[in-house]
Amino acid sequence: MLFGKSLFQSVVDRLDAEAEEQPLAEETAFRINGLPTSFVPERPDEPAGTASSGPDLRLGAYLSLMPDETENPPPEPPAPPPPPSWITRLSPEEIAEDLGLVPSDDRERLAERRRAFARDNHPDRVAAEYRLAATTRMKIANRLVDEAINRFDLGYGR
Repeated sequence: MLFGKSLFQSVVDRLDAEAEEQPLAEETAFRINGLPTSFVPERPDEPAGTASSGPDLRLGAYLSLMPDETENPPPEPPAPPPPPSWITRLSPEEIAEDLGLVPSDDRERLAERRRAFARDNHPDRVAAEYRLAATTRMKIANRLVDEAINRFDLGYGR
């Protein structure tokens, strides 16, 4: 500290004194003089890029390249997706047939069959119209696989 002031305060005081001594510099202009037009209008009532005399021919040339606005007819809605081949097979016997369960399947083979069935029949993979049927099929298939795993664990089918 110099004379009861901190170093920072003494630097600030020195910069203030230097700023008062220097004459005010002329403000720098951020416009390049000599360009015939600009993107920003010089007056608010004048459109950008126009000279003060006469219409701008460039605007007309640009607009002549644009296609005329015509209303396009709304696109036809896409055709609904075809129903899956299994949509009518909702009984447990038909689903067991689709799963291909055999009494000799072990846990790994049953898990593999469950995954393969889900890959083809999961509700997230079908259109919204068929989700209820797909959910029903998945519930029945999971129940059938769980029952087969329980039978395997109890020793049946070995």
